[in-house]
Parts: sequence; C-alpha cells; structure tokens
Amino acid sequence: MTHPSPLDEPTALHLLRRHAAERPGRAAVTFVHDHDAADGARTLDYAALDAEARRVASWLQERCAPGDRVLLLHPPGLPFVTAFLGCLYAGTVAVPSPMPGQFQYQQRRVTRIALDAGVGVALTDSGQLEEARRWIETENLGFTVAASDTDGFGAADAWRDPGATAGDLVLLQYTSGSTGDPKGVMVDHGNLLHNADSLRRALGLTEDTNFGGWIPLYHDMGLMGQLLPSLFLGSHCALMSPMAFLKRPHQWLSLLDRYDVGYSAAPNFAYELCVRRVTDAQLAGLDLSRWTFAANGSEPIQASTLRDFAERFAPAGFRAEALAPCYGMAEATVFVSGLAGRPPRVEPVDSDALEKHVLQPPLPEGPVRELVGCGNVPDFDVRIVDPADGTVLPDGTTGEIWLRGPSVAAGYWGRPDATEETFGARTADGDGPFLRTGDLGALVDGEIYVTGRSKDLLIVHGRNLYPQDIEHELRRRHPELATLAGTAFTVPVPQEEVVVLHEIRGRFTDEQYAELSRALRTTVYQEFGVRTAGLVLLRPGSVRKTTSGKVQRSEMRRLFLDGALTPLHAHLEPAVRELVGEVPA
Repeated sequence: MTHPSPLDEPTALHLLRRHAAERPGRAAVTFVHDHDAADGARTLDYAALDAEARRVASWLQERCAPGDRVLLLHPPGLPFVTAFLGCLYAGTVAVPSPMPGQFQYQQRRVTRIALDAGVGVALTDSGQLEEARRWIETENLGFTVAASDTDGFGAADAWRDPGATAGDLVLLQYTSGSTGDPKGVMVDHGNLLHNADSLRRALGLTEDTNFGGWIPLYHDMGLMGQLLPSLFLGSHCALMSPMAFLKRPHQWLSLLDRYDVGYSAAPNFAYELCVRRVTDAQLAGLDLSRWTFAANGSEPIQASTLRDFAERFAPAGFRAEALAPCYGMAEATVFVSGLAGRPPRVEPVDSDALEKHVLQPPLPEGPVRELVGCGNVPDFDVRIVDPADGTVLPDGTTGEIWLRGPSVAAGYWGRPDATEETFGARTADGDGPFLRTGDLGALVDGEIYVTGRSKDLLIVHGRNLYPQDIEHELRRRHPELATLAGTAFTVPVPQEEVVVLHEIRGRFTDEQYAELSRALRTTVYQEFGVRTAGLVLLRPGSVRKTTSGKVQRSEMRRLFLDGALTPLHAHLEPAVRELVGEVPA
C-alpha cells in the first residue's frame, strides 16, 4: 500500500491547503489544558486550522512584507499553532521563542533573539499580551505586539496566496546555545518536507499514526519533530503543557492512551522521570500498547533508562521494540537518524579504548561504557572526521559527525562567518561542503553511535572523558541526586582538573554535606580514575539549562569561575580556591 508523503507537494503551504480540501473534517490538532475536565481540551480540524491560519496571515499581510520576521511569544496552546501557520501562509518568517520569563538571563536571551532576527512584529495570546508589552518597552525594542487569538484579528477571506516556493524561508530556529550568542538556523519549505519524509520512512509512520506529546513548540523537537510531521501527513497531534508533564509525568502517558497516540518524542530525562514518579496505581490505569514509536533524543540517551522504562511499563502493554533512540539537531532541521520496530541496540565498549577514539568490546572485568545505537542515516551523506585535520575515519573509530543532505539548512541568519565554519566544512581530500555537527560519534555497520559533544569533552591528564558519563554515574550511584541537574567540566590549575557541580534537595548538616561530598568524589575516582578538584552542591534550580532542558555546561563553568554561585557546600582544592576565590556558602 502506498502512503502519502510530505514530498507530494512542493511546499508546506501547498500540502496544508491540500489536506484542508481533502480531509476538512478530520481532527488536526488538539490541546489539552485540563486533564481532569470533560471539556478540558480544544480541537481544530483541518478546515478550521486552515481558516485560522488564513485569518492570522491576512493580518500579517497588511503589515509585513514577504520574508519579514515575526516573533512568536506564546505559552503552550493552539494560538501558537495558528500563529506559526499564519506566518507560513503569509510568506513571513516565524521566529519561535519562549516567553521572556522572570529571570534576567531568560529575558536577555529572548531580547538577543529579537535583535538578531530583526523582528518587525510579535504575536502572542491575549493572556500574555501585557507581559510581552512590558518586556518590549523595558528592552526598548520598538516593535508592535498583538494577540492573535482575539476577536476581529484578521479575516480569512482577505488572505492572499504568497506564491511560496521550496526555497522560501519558513522559520528561524534559534539554537539552544549561550545566552549571549543565539544563532538562528534558516529553515525553508524544502528542509521541512524532506525532514518530515525522512522521519516518516525511517520509523514507518503513516497518515493513520496519531502524534502527541508535551515538548515546547518553540523547540525544534516539539515543532519540527512532532507537530509539523503530523500535519504534513494529514494525521492528528494531541498536545499538552510541558509544566503539566513536569508536575505530573503520568499525564503524558495518559494523553497517549486517551488519544491513541502511536508516535511521541521526549528527551531521556522524561523517560527517567516517568520510571521514578509514575505510581503503581497510575500504571494500572494505562494502556500503552498502541504507542509504537517512543522517540528518545535531544540529549544523551542512557541504556539503563531504556531498560528501566521498558520493564516498568511492560504491564501497561508497552513493548521494548517501541523504543526509538534518535539523533538530530536544528541545523539538520531536526531528524537525522532513528529506527523502530526492534529493541534498542546497546553496545558495551571498552572505556579505555573509547578514550583513544576506538570502539571495541570490553575486556573481562575491564571498564565498560554502554553506547546506544541511533539507527541508520537514510537521507544524509555522513562522515566521521578527525576534527583536527579533516581526515575521514574508518568505521568503529570516533570522530566528529559531518552531514550533508536536503534537510541541512542553508546556515545561520546574518552570520556568514559562523555559517561558513559550521555548514561549509570540507574533508582533507576536499570533499564537501558538510555540516559540522560538533557531536562526536562513530559508525558501526551503518548505525550511528553518539558519544558526546566535542566542546564538552574533558581532557584530563591525557585522558578523554565525557561529562554526561560522570553526571549520569553520580545520579545512578547516589539516589539523593536523582532527577536533579548537575554538570562536570575542567579548570586549569595549572593542569586541567575536574570540577563537579550538582543540585541537592533537602536539609543537611555541615557534616552530612561533607560526607556526601566525599562519597561523590570517591565515585568519580572509582569509576573514572580521576580526582575531583572541586565539588559544589547547589540548591535545586541553580544549574542553568537551555529552553529544551539541556544543561548549559559552559555557562555553569563561567559562573563558577566568576564566583557567581551560592553553594550549599563546596569542597575546593587549594589551587581551585586560589583560582576562583572564596566561595560563599
């Protein structure tokens, strides 16, 4: 049987208009705002979604030229969906963003995004309009903001087809990098459709696959890895608030059960949170047998989490072969690789050999690290490259992952130098251009294994260590740290030495803090063979994260070196204390 493909039409606009004509009454998108109420959800079918998009687009077309950038400042809900599609229908360029938030570093990030994109107008919903206005006035940004969900906002019949082509920009997806230097990835219609089709073929998705989840829609995984593929296939997507998930993780699983969801994606921590916090009583009420594509990506995937999740939710009908470890990034639209329909492939490798960039089976009683396979790479030309000299490396050897293919974006908005550096890479023999992902990994029998980020790699006394391994092992060995954030990095004193920061919940005496600190440092030494020159315990919420939930290791390192942290407890060796000064507790 032949299933429709997103590539059946030249642009996303053509595809969505076709769905509105051919399946007008089919449910397109649902947002659940109250999981306990009978009327706690709102659904738009494809005809209504098309009308809403044309309504918003008509308002934009009166005020913007094609290609103008429109900042989207929405809380979770359908107004974001209709505003984003309104930008697409108008021929303007959407700039999805989180709300400015209450903290200065959050506000600075959104301000930087608005300035970098050259935003001319912003859209939000009626509940956030005053907050958005105050932020624009405080930051002296000078552009207009309007609530797109109010009565009389635009008229669907006044919409004009912008004549979109495959190469027209649809959005700027700002990467989850540092606060001061966000970069907007330029994603066009062709990128979106090729990437959605790649996801469809890799996982076997069809128009009958229902989608759903809680990932924020300003994040590439939520927007391009979940909502848009569903709409491009003519399927249904059920959405909920990220905060609702974080407060009550079982509500995500209940959503999947209630709406017959077959595909839902989340980072590794979400699966871990469900294992720890979903109760037996909540589990007894779930049927997860129809969840056939449980995509796991956006952060390092832990083999132990996959095993624990499959075991915990097997009584609810969940099958291990539904687990679909994936790899991707905004610069490649979102999806690069993944595979479903089989249990995840976990390869135990020799940790010492991995430090020397080689994947080989562990020795008896030797140190072991488990690597999770992220499937084949169907639509990309992939190379594993020595980042120092551009030499292409053989299978089974780790290096930087380089990619080329129709899902790779054109570059960063207004950043020609950064675009050339990241998107214009060439191998030692001149082949290219390739996208330099900044990720380290290896190919084995066509399957990609990601080992870490090149910029996060810790080089300690000639050894190569991955910070996420240290962070994961501490949480695994010490239940007090479970579900909390931490980070590891190095500082020059004068040689590079390891510093660990980690959040801790609860009240402890000074002696108890000191005992825990010793235990954590002992774990690092026993598992990785390096001493910890600094161990800092922090209050929950102290570890900075990106809008997608990734720990900002470089930012935390900067705060540590600047003496800008207020720890509950700090153990610093004399050389580290001399470097950073006295740390207040």
